[in-house]
Amino acid sequence: MPKDKVAKAKTLKTRPPVPAAVTATPTAVTRLDTLAELPVRGRVIHSGYVESMTIQPQQQAPSFSVTIVDRPAPPGGRRSAVVHLRLIFVGQRRVPGLVAGSRLSYEGMVAPLDSVPTIFNPRYEILPAHEKH
Repeated sequence: MPKDKVAKAKTLKTRPPVPAAVTATPTAVTRLDTLAELPVRGRVIHSGYVESMTIQPQQQAPSFSVTIVDRPAPPGGRRSAVVHLRLIFVGQRRVPGLVAGSRLSYEGMVAPLDSVPTIFNPRYEILPAHEKH
């Protein structure tokens, strides 16, 4: 073997291992139990409740936005702030079935927008409400 190939082979064997966070694929999906586990950026799967909706005026470009939380607010409202996520449906003025209080499962790429974690055009499924026994 030539000397340059031997030297190259030795350097490949002596390199320190790369941390797992660096080698993770960018399309890896993180399944969340709560929104407190929400990464700053990345693909996530979660289910939560629609807390509020925002509909843009007719003069603006169509978009429909909902705020998602882990649990619905108790009667009388919340006493403190909770972690939330914004889902924005670009090009939609309304999404049938998405109303305040509905439960849904969603998946998408989260990124901060105005310091709020946001997913644009998520995949979603409207789930039946939990029944109380």
